[in-house]
Amino acid sequence: MFRFFRSTENQRLVARLVKESFHEHKFGYGAAIVSMLVVAAMTGASAWILREITNEFVIFKRLDRINLIAGGVAVIFLLKGVANFVQAYFMSRVGNAIIADRQRKIYDRILAQGIEFYHSTSSSDLITRMTNNAQAARNVLDLIVTSYVRDLVTLIVLVMVMIWQQPALSLICFVVGPVAIYGVNRILKRVRKFAAMEFRSVGQIVQVIQETAVGVRVVKSFNLEGLMRKRMYKAVSDVENRANNIATLEAATSPVMETLAGFAIAGAVLVSGLLVLQGGQMPGNIMAFIAALLLAYEPAKRLARVRISLESGIVGVRMMFELADRPLTLAEKPDARPLRSGPGEIRFDNVSFSYQDGTPVLSRFDLTFAPGKMTALVGPSGGGKSTILNLIMRMYDPRSGKVMLDGQDISNATLASLREKIAYVSQDTFLFAGTIMHNIRLGRQDATDAEVIAAARAANAHEFILAQAKGYETDVGENGGLLSGGQRQRISIARAMLRNAEILLLDEATSALDAESEALFRDALHQLTEGRTTIVIAHRLSTVHQADTIVVLEAGQVVESGPHRSLLNQGGLYQKLYEYQLMP
Repeated sequence: MFRFFRSTENQRLVARLVKESFHEHKFGYGAAIVSMLVVAAMTGASAWILREITNEFVIFKRLDRINLIAGGVAVIFLLKGVANFVQAYFMSRVGNAIIADRQRKIYDRILAQGIEFYHSTSSSDLITRMTNNAQAARNVLDLIVTSYVRDLVTLIVLVMVMIWQQPALSLICFVVGPVAIYGVNRILKRVRKFAAMEFRSVGQIVQVIQETAVGVRVVKSFNLEGLMRKRMYKAVSDVENRANNIATLEAATSPVMETLAGFAIAGAVLVSGLLVLQGGQMPGNIMAFIAALLLAYEPAKRLARVRISLESGIVGVRMMFELADRPLTLAEKPDARPLRSGPGEIRFDNVSFSYQDGTPVLSRFDLTFAPGKMTALVGPSGGGKSTILNLIMRMYDPRSGKVMLDGQDISNATLASLREKIAYVSQDTFLFAGTIMHNIRLGRQDATDAEVIAAARAANAHEFILAQAKGYETDVGENGGLLSGGQRQRISIARAMLRNAEILLLDEATSALDAESEALFRDALHQLTEGRTTIVIAHRLSTVHQADTIVVLEAGQVVESGPHRSLLNQGGLYQKLYEYQLMP
């Protein structure tokens, strides 16, 4: 066990885990540790009292001491039983609290990350770290406390009893101990590799389940059941095989300990018999020594195996701290301030931006969105339209330049004050688990039922909602799976309408609507956008012809700008796009 802590990295991880957990749960750990010390002391006392029982009852035959010795035995086991209960009670409560605390902290860290983090980290990896790694932290702490306190102190107490009773025989322990440690260390070298591989395989299982649930239509329509089954079976088999490898290595310590313990006990019995029968030793001393030796076997075996368990657990702790320490891809500045109120002018000032692959999306980009007006962004895919919305919402920060809102650099503002001013509808509609009413109300959580219904009416969603079995209390299923694409999109639009924000961002918000629903939405949009700074992205130009300004983007640059009628007469890209959509 001690060689485990010679690793600088292991020392750092364990020290950090102990520091962060022990201070917060010092009362629970204190009670458990005191109980463990009592258990250790009573275990030593139970071996010690065998000397008195044997000598008094067999050699001296003092009947007057029967009650005293019997009472002593009862007290020893009563105290040991109570202490075991207190230890188990507090260790369980503290362990559960640590799991909960770790999961909260991990989730808070995940939630604080920017969009870039989610693009570079798989959701299955996050789920694995959220669940398995928090449990690993508890297991490591439990092992450290029980090994250092209960098992180590118990072993020390019992060895002291052995030395006190029979110093010569106690030398056997110091011969057997190093041999056992050497055998366990040989086994340990292979554990770390298998433990890390097992964690990765668990992540693969989660990933396959997610892809099956989310992409079930593709799986079914392309007849991919066999492929998915093969992937799942492989991931499950990998976990099974690696768990079996670790179990085999852990189990291998038992034969080593059992064999050595057998030799040690056999040797002690042989020498003890000779000492009693030929050397005139008191049998009570020999009985106390043998009892202490037998009782020492279990804590010694656990201590020998604790390194293997720690190596398995520390992999999870390491992965947990890796996530906790990962720098935030986007964060508020320490002196961030709420945005001041204003008319809603948005200005891109010499903005350059690229995603992780380094390919420029915007380069020295300048554009002003007039306050209280509707601006449409059109153009070929990859031109930077969605990137502009992401920068306005500060899902990303520009590599250079500034995004200004009413003359204020949004990178200096609090994220909450910025996003309170924005309502957003994307083409990839997302609904949360719960009812239709719940999902619309997420736009403004203090809204009344009447306001939710009014927003649904404006989004042309009220009629289909009433047609559902439970109306607004209808459950939408996982990510709205019980509703059609158009229905999900109308609920998403209603959510944005309910928010009643100063800035409205629509990214292909009508892509899943049929022609009739889109026409009704355009009528509602005129009322919704009045007096608001609205930015609309749409490939259907029929959706944006009523915009005050249409900005045509190509390769991250503005190539045309103006109202619909003006652009139709310029013979440029907008006119080509418009004519292309009119072609039969």
